[in-house]
Amino acid sequence: MKTITFLLIIPWVITLPFTVFGQQEERLRVMVLTDIENEPDDAQSLVRFLTYANMWDIEGIVATTSTWQRDRIADWRIYEILEAYGEVYENLIQHEPGYPTKESLVNLVKQGGVKYGMTGVGAGEDSEGSEWIISTIKKEDERPLWVLLWGGSNTLAQALWKIDQTMPPAERDRLVSKLRVYAISDQDNAAPWIRETFPDLFYIVSPGFQEGNERGYRHGTWIGISGERWYHFPSGADTTIVGNQWVVENIHAYGGALGNEYPFTEYIMEGDSPSFLYLIDNGLGVPERPDYGSWGGRYELYTPHYRKFFHQPETRPIWTNIEDMVIVDGVAHISDQATIWRWRDAFQNDFATRIQWATKSYEDANHPPVAKLAHDNVLTVRSGETVQLDASPSSDPDGDDLNFHWFMYLEPGTWLLAWDMMTTPGRCFTLDMEGRHEPVASFTAPNVTRPEEIHIILEVTDTGTPPLTRYQRVIVNVLP
Repeated sequence: MKTITFLLIIPWVITLPFTVFGQQEERLRVMVLTDIENEPDDAQSLVRFLTYANMWDIEGIVATTSTWQRDRIADWRIYEILEAYGEVYENLIQHEPGYPTKESLVNLVKQGGVKYGMTGVGAGEDSEGSEWIISTIKKEDERPLWVLLWGGSNTLAQALWKIDQTMPPAERDRLVSKLRVYAISDQDNAAPWIRETFPDLFYIVSPGFQEGNERGYRHGTWIGISGERWYHFPSGADTTIVGNQWVVENIHAYGGALGNEYPFTEYIMEGDSPSFLYLIDNGLGVPERPDYGSWGGRYELYTPHYRKFFHQPETRPIWTNIEDMVIVDGVAHISDQATIWRWRDAFQNDFATRIQWATKSYEDANHPPVAKLAHDNVLTVRSGETVQLDASPSSDPDGDDLNFHWFMYLEPGTWLLAWDMMTTPGRCFTLDMEGRHEPVASFTAPNVTRPEEIHIILEVTDTGTPPLTRYQRVIVNVLP
């Protein structure tokens, strides 16, 4: 008889403002800072980013330095990829509206500083990129500006330094409050300076990475995009869909001019992509709540303990690494990378489909289903009540059949659970759900002694090629 393993998780619940679940009510403002050409992965990420360019209001693409590229930038490579994007633009807009023109994106390419880290921050260190960041923050637009750091952060640091030096405190604080930063590790020493100097700045990062010591990378949540944990055992993720053969068969074969700009992997595929996977409007993530989880990972707000690969000790809470448990073939895998790779099949299929839009007609390509609920995304019930979940209004634009999967996302909630990991892999036996693979499902609310929060995820997957998945999140508040 197999033993039953119990897992108790007490997440730190943080209340932040958000408006809706499911599809976002307004487009997000996004700016990319990239050390493109330090290795192939930035170019890979830019190709994928452009296939989703219709989802956001793109405010800039800034070429920067990093620890790997300390005295040069490569904006020329951005222009090359945008030229290829222009060649497939007319085909992309057949599939979804809102793609920006090549010309509009070319006008958003800017040069960051050409020095490394804090040597490029201070008086006389303004650059086209840092000035563009300031002017973008100052726009008469109340939406936050998401700054995605694929490389070094000193161009952002210079913008913040100038804001701090030239503006009254109240105006400085107002502008900083409009920023949201998602950084792919700390690729220069300006990043910890930013966090220490602006303690209220919203900042997602797996901190660290001292110069010349890549050990910090193995601890990054973003590794889950395509890598293992870099130890001597597998992560549980499917590695066959993140290799160069997959690129040949799915990106180069169908992507036309844009796909041809996608280089082969040398170290890790698309290490920077989690920063915008986090913002994709697929019904799963809530950008203001990193602890809820999304294709770009899950993070919680705390001050991490100092580790040898940090630039310096963290001085305040940041949104940073936290673990999910994912069961694969009866084996529980627990890691921060799992918060990303648990969605790998879905986001790779999604990219493989969107790159096909560069060359295929609407009739010959697949398009994502519409996951829709017949009720609110937030439900309040009492212990012992039956919770009805209904996704019957869901549909597919191509007329494909739909597969449904309801499951409890354990980690974002507050309820303590026990898992029968051996006899029923992947099933929580304390949440016995009827119809978990049907449009309509139900379960009995557990008996609780205090208010508890349960996150239920609806996955709707079509039967197209490749199959595409969209989501809805239902938060069930259970009262005693």
